[in-house]
Amino acid sequence: MTGPLSFPLRIDGTGRTASADPDRHIRDLIELVLLTEPGERVMRPDFGCGLRALVFAPLEDVMLTATRALVESQLRTWLDDVVVIDTVDTQPHGEAALMVTVGYRRLDGRPGTTQVVTPS
Repeated sequence: MTGPLSFPLRIDGTGRTASADPDRHIRDLIELVLLTEPGERVMRPDFGCGLRALVFAPLEDVMLTATRALVESQLRTWLDDVVVIDTVDTQPHGEAALMVTVGYRRLDGRPGTTQVVTPS
């Protein structure tokens, strides 16, 4: 194995634990934080943003600003040992979904961007 473990955990063609591309791993971690509901994890009840709960909320400017602050706070809390969060943007996506765009830098300085759309 060279690099972070693949998620979900699997065995590669050589019979060893599969590793993931570092950029894909970071995007998966960001998605995990954003789509996990607080209280969903037994030993970490404060983990997650709970964006799925916003599917039926009115996505007005005030809600988008509050969501942006929540996302930025949770990403910095849970992923500060992996990435530096540069930007977070929230926008309505269709009629009942939210798109979150996160700009980040890996600790080696390489920049990246990912988008997460809440399931509608």
